[in-house]
Amino acid sequence: MNIDDVLAAHIWRPIGEQNPKIKQVRAILSNTKPNPQKLFAAEGIWILSLCEKFDTPLDCLILCPEHIRTPEAAALADRLAARTDERFTVSAKTFEKISERGQPDGMFALAKLPVHDLAAFDPPNDAVLLVLDGIEIPGNVGTMLRMADGAGVDGVFLCNRKARMTHPKLIKGSQGAVLSVPFFEFESVTACRSWLAAHGFAVYLADTRAERYYFDEPFGEKTALVMGSERYGISREWYEGDYRMIAIPMEGSCDSLNVGVAATVLAYEAVRKNKFVHRYPKC
Repeated sequence: MNIDDVLAAHIWRPIGEQNPKIKQVRAILSNTKPNPQKLFAAEGIWILSLCEKFDTPLDCLILCPEHIRTPEAAALADRLAARTDERFTVSAKTFEKISERGQPDGMFALAKLPVHDLAAFDPPNDAVLLVLDGIEIPGNVGTMLRMADGAGVDGVFLCNRKARMTHPKLIKGSQGAVLSVPFFEFESVTACRSWLAAHGFAVYLADTRAERYYFDEPFGEKTALVMGSERYGISREWYEGDYRMIAIPMEGSCDSLNVGVAATVLAYEAVRKNKFVHRYPKC
């Protein structure tokens, strides 16, 4: 298949850089305007292949025929075109106005962020959840989603959310994990704590004041790891319920780690002990 076949197989509307759709794309890329549909920008073969893999709904597909170079790219464009009624073509000049890549693939979509049903979320008895409390930097949220996917974390909870989940830096930092890892937003810490208590989770607060180091904690039960904001740490409400504090030893002059690094250390240890050590004692 080539790009001419794709153009002939579907109805496309040519648009320029002053078109409202291009203006919407640029607003989402700059994260400057309300985004009630929770659309995110997906550019290129790699991320759009993930959108196809995870059946991510597409709001629109924008093609630049001049940049579609391979039969594989054309075939992907054809499959994606079948999944949306909003199809546009643009010139190379217009595409380069929205592209953030040095060598664009000629494909750009606005895709809808996944929506997960908390009522249907049923984590196993060895589950590990990551709770992000007030994380402000979008890239940190994306990094922790990516880590959660790699470590085998069962889900990510968000409290006091400060970063928009559709922020381009979050999407990029997640490396596609925003499409694969179940995430849920809570209106308050109280609501999140209530859910965790009702579902039998032990709550661990990552706190440098803890007397117990993370590697001394046996885990082995449903585990929720709470990570606090970059500036203010964990909200006081978390200290009003049942919890355990764990720390990562700091042997140098710094008193703490980046929140994404700290979350990685804790999550891999909890997953190892919950899902492997307790299941396979000899491993």
